[in-house]
Amino acid sequence: MAKSRKVIITCAPTGAIHTPSMSKYLPVTAEEILESSLAAAEAGAAVLHLHARNPEDGRPSQDPALFMDFLPQIQKETDAVINITTGGAPQMTVEERMRPAATFKPELASLNMGTINFGLFPMLNRYEEDLRYDWEKTHLSNKEIIFKNTFKDIETLMKMGEKNGTKFEFECYDIGHLYNLKHFVDAGLVKPPFFIQSVFGIFGGIGPHPEDLAHMKRTADRLFGDDYRWSILGTGAHQMKLAGIGAAMGANVRVGLEDSLWIGPGELAKSSAEQVRKVREVLEGLSLDIATPAEAREILNLKGVDKIDLNYSDKKAA
Repeated sequence: MAKSRKVIITCAPTGAIHTPSMSKYLPVTAEEILESSLAAAEAGAAVLHLHARNPEDGRPSQDPALFMDFLPQIQKETDAVINITTGGAPQMTVEERMRPAATFKPELASLNMGTINFGLFPMLNRYEEDLRYDWEKTHLSNKEIIFKNTFKDIETLMKMGEKNGTKFEFECYDIGHLYNLKHFVDAGLVKPPFFIQSVFGIFGGIGPHPEDLAHMKRTADRLFGDDYRWSILGTGAHQMKLAGIGAAMGANVRVGLEDSLWIGPGELAKSSAEQVRKVREVLEGLSLDIATPAEAREILNLKGVDKIDLNYSDKKAA
């Protein structure tokens, strides 16, 4: 009897793109991030992609002390894979962005595979009158945001991961990022199986059309054959549609309020767990099984939760 394929659901509860004024449901404090993460794991997310925020105004932060306010409890209460961002926010230096992953040595960390324009300003018109904090308008109105990850930056992050036993969620925002990854595979810095997160719909990267998804898949297949594990991240209104198309083509999926604030047309998601449950319905409707955290570790060949380092003593934010 044929077995159903196991699909990994990654959930990103908060991120650094959306701002607190956009949705009252966006987690900001450590307690909110913890609650959102645990609920997503309970709903079926095998991987939790984690950012931290300043609890006073919701500004993105890579201060390891802020991560310590929720990481130990997540590890204690769920066996979900902890995936720490090295993306942080586009305005941060690579040294700032890598601090939490370098400190905690997680099983998995994100890695943006190239430098891109990062256009958030189209969102400003929708939210400008509702913004509560000065930093939000500055963040959203800036037409000069460049997310910088040079080849040197990427190599620095990869060597950090190699030293700590951390594997990467390689975030590919455009076709060229796949070729950047191929360079590092050929150089021996990336070993299979590796995890590619194809990101669709960020202004400055590849678009969210199904043909864009198909093009990304064809290119990855040609470059990497069977050496990679694929996942789909559709932003905004494209989240569920692209997840369904990608899953039917063999992909894993990612959801969460980092990537989309919505659960349906004009309807805010009340939690990332709500999105996990909805994408789970899509996957199960395709006769696909949901991977457990243990199965995700096996699929991605991760080092194991016992090798994470949460012995960080300075628990006060700088």
